[in-house]
Amino acid sequence: MSNTRCPETGGGSQAVTVGAASGVAVAITTCNHAHYLADALDSLATQTVAPDEIIVVDDGSSDDPAAVVARYRGVRLARQPNQGLSAARNTALRLATAERILFLDADDLLMPRAIESALACFRAHPEAGFVYGGHLRVAADLRPLGAPRFAAIGPDPHADFLTFNIVGMHATVLYDRAKLLAAGGFDTSLRRCEDYDVYLRMARCHGVASHPETVALYRIHGGNMSKDSREMLCWIDHVRDADRRRGLATARARLAWSRGRRIWRDYYADEILRGLPGADPRQFAGDVITAMRISPLRVARRALKTLVRRLPPRLTGPLGRAAGGPIPLGAVRLGDLDSIKPISGDFGFDRGSPIDRYYIARFLAEHAGDICGRALEIGDASYCRRYGTGITQQDVLHVFAGNPEATIVGDVATPGTLPEAAFDCMVLTQTLHLIYDMKAALRQLHDALKPGGTLLLTVPGISQIDRGEWGDTWYWSLTRQSAMRLFSDCFGSDNVQVTVYGNVYAATCFINGLAQEEVDRSKLDAHDPSYPVIVAVRARRAERK
Repeated sequence: MSNTRCPETGGGSQAVTVGAASGVAVAITTCNHAHYLADALDSLATQTVAPDEIIVVDDGSSDDPAAVVARYRGVRLARQPNQGLSAARNTALRLATAERILFLDADDLLMPRAIESALACFRAHPEAGFVYGGHLRVAADLRPLGAPRFAAIGPDPHADFLTFNIVGMHATVLYDRAKLLAAGGFDTSLRRCEDYDVYLRMARCHGVASHPETVALYRIHGGNMSKDSREMLCWIDHVRDADRRRGLATARARLAWSRGRRIWRDYYADEILRGLPGADPRQFAGDVITAMRISPLRVARRALKTLVRRLPPRLTGPLGRAAGGPIPLGAVRLGDLDSIKPISGDFGFDRGSPIDRYYIARFLAEHAGDICGRALEIGDASYCRRYGTGITQQDVLHVFAGNPEATIVGDVATPGTLPEAAFDCMVLTQTLHLIYDMKAALRQLHDALKPGGTLLLTVPGISQIDRGEWGDTWYWSLTRQSAMRLFSDCFGSDNVQVTVYGNVYAATCFINGLAQEEVDRSKLDAHDPSYPVIVAVRARRAERK
């Protein structure tokens, strides 16, 4: 841009290490946030992998970011008249020369491994247009506000973003700079949600990858752009409507768009309602009306919950259920579950299809593209036959001889049972928990994969214990956290994705032995990590360097 100057600062008292051939540029945009800028720059000085370039873009500030930048050697400052956040980011995008670029707002900070973990994710997913990690919300004084936030990307990134902005914080994102430029950069007509617009556009034509490490601190203060819920929803609608006009080619995309409309409205209605207790009395009624216009059902349910809390227990059972909230003491009706015996003691096999199989099938369908080449399955090859795409050789491992499908017989935890570096894919469902030495088994599975090969594995979380053949060797149930640590120790954290399926409804139905055919399947699709019915793992053996 002709009105942008980019002097190199020099002679400052603090050095931010650059030029370490990381292939990463960090762009910091600032507009009247010079009082935060030093914190952002200091966070770059602590990176375990240093950026090659640091560019600060002053978007028409009335304070003095140049005085802050002058204290840091190796940091480039670009000044331009105020044109908005999108234009400031585009300026940095054009000035940068590195292969990757990360955008950091002046009031936010990066964690020390931010660049290192993002680059590792890119190495595992070189086709991605961008990768992202988790973040932590903090107060102005950097005091944590709650737990870290992270939502993993699914097999259809565009549909995920149509449903919600699962990234949550822009500084967690590392872009392929060439792909971002080819996508047109940031839309300067958008005053807000310019990052969400980029995610939607890039997810249409490039892969997206994620990793669970917390890589950024999102500082919450009175000046955050996203504080105005009503205006934010208007911009969300504008961005999503624009994406819909580009075309939603699949039924899944159309469903995701519709679900996203409801989710966004519920989210911002809740944001408004959360602010009511401290609202100006003159503003109170207006905020309630606004929330009702955004999501009348959400407001009605919140009002019903308030009413339920004030009624005597004998009146609140049906109302509590309708409100979707807690049922008061004494009002719960257990019905068919009021028994010390399960409805089925055989996981629901005697009634139909067990609920855990619903999640196993979904997981394998989502990763069907991995089931190819030489494939190994445990017990039989039913899942490979159902979901395989281009299998060239099928093997079946069984612990006992005599299985007609078995091509390999033995204990997976015993060295020598599986050939080394032989398989492109392994499918191991509901088996690992039957092996006492899980670490030994994982080492054998890892070594039996070809470099770049994939293990698709499921284990029970909340579950009955088998009453028959496998009951005496049912050693374990896992959580997302234990699965992530266990597999990361063997495969490396950058090569492991853990997905948790289930919720309190699914868990209650499953442990009582209800079958898929007799439950509300739409309720199975909500996932609450506090009630893991199935813990599913996709683990890749690293490519040889």
